[in-house]
Amino acid sequence: MCNDLILINPWIYDFAAYDLWSKPLGLLSLATFLRNRGFRIHLIDCLDIHHPGMAGNPSLARPGRRPYGTGKFFRERAPRPEVFKDVPRPYSRYGMSTQLFVEELRSVERPAAILVTSLMTYWYPGVQEVIRIARSIHPETPVLLGGIYARLCREHALRKSGAAEVLSETDTRDCSVLLGALRKLGVDSEPSSRPFPYPSFDLLHGLDYVCLQTSSGCPFRCHYCASHFLNPELTRRDPHDVVEEILFWQANRGVEDFAFYDDALLVGFESHLGVLIEQVAKMKRPVRFHTPNALHVREITPSVANLVFASGFKTIRLGLETSDMGLHHDLDGKVSAGEFEKAIKNLALAGFDKRDLGAYILAGLPGQSVESVAESVEYVVRLGATPYLAEYSPIPHTPLWEKAVSCSEYDLVSEPLFHNNTLLPCWNEKQRRRFEDLKKDVVRIRRSSG
Repeated sequence: MCNDLILINPWIYDFAAYDLWSKPLGLLSLATFLRNRGFRIHLIDCLDIHHPGMAGNPSLARPGRRPYGTGKFFRERAPRPEVFKDVPRPYSRYGMSTQLFVEELRSVERPAAILVTSLMTYWYPGVQEVIRIARSIHPETPVLLGGIYARLCREHALRKSGAAEVLSETDTRDCSVLLGALRKLGVDSEPSSRPFPYPSFDLLHGLDYVCLQTSSGCPFRCHYCASHFLNPELTRRDPHDVVEEILFWQANRGVEDFAFYDDALLVGFESHLGVLIEQVAKMKRPVRFHTPNALHVREITPSVANLVFASGFKTIRLGLETSDMGLHHDLDGKVSAGEFEKAIKNLALAGFDKRDLGAYILAGLPGQSVESVAESVEYVVRLGATPYLAEYSPIPHTPLWEKAVSCSEYDLVSEPLFHNNTLLPCWNEKQRRRFEDLKKDVVRIRRSSG
């Protein structure tokens, strides 16, 4: 029986995309599980900037990279979808060339199945395209779709993706949903006698950084976030196992930059992250930690801040969202008056510079004003941190979804492209124009801070 599987991380179609420690961690974890079940895995990461097949490609400029492993993707202009015809911004496809993607598909003669992941709901055009091409190259091979888009927009994915099956259920740690779907297709294998312990970053062509996930789920129920729908239970790994993973990637691939993917990294600090980073601090290893998913400010006490600094954290992002405590009460309840100020003070006293301390500010929420966002920006600057605007994307299966649908001029229910946060879909045209000026102000603020 053939036990070759192709796993695909699709292209991104969007107005903008940036590699902010962006790796398909779920797909890489799945690859490890399937390898340990005895399958041969062929990974095609369309966003792989280190793929040797892209070296010297005259049609695509080499992506610029920044310290700590972040940077741009390969990019080529793409036609705007008809629904975006009036949006005055260039639209692009991010990732490898079509020719290279086809070559990768052809390199596997008879795959037993092709598994495609998905992320943002409004990135589904990339999902459609990789499935269309995969089916043309391997017409007899079933294509299965999973991931965030598949789970949040199941009906749309069933109609539009082209996949033979859409896996939208919450899967268990033993991937019973996926294995059941493969068995129905007659695809199975025997467990490996030498299991691999960590997500399969070794399948990537280059490794600037590794993404770590020490926990799954979140105890908070923020109205704009789908974390609870996607991961209903809060589970944690053994912190000593995470330390071993860090040491593994350092020893085997020389990795020094690690980005945490947790939704609630600091919750239960004393028994979880505190144990992990205290051990790292004692080892005095060359390691740099980054928190693109943001930290909960309520948990940042003086002792937490000191240990976070001592253990090698370099990029701190804080989940402020808004300085309007009334809005917080309605949206998430995760920040109370005075807590953000205390967090900034504790981090600064621990040794962090303002350039290291970034605060995410949500913009474009239903019923939110541009003035409220501007006040939050001023508040962050006044306290000695750096503002980062995060435009709101309406997400199905969240408490805020119905309100977003009712106030948006776009058909959010039928067309996931309208979830794109670039559109600010829950604001009117006047608000969008004023917000453009605010975005320019924030860029100037960040540049002036170095």
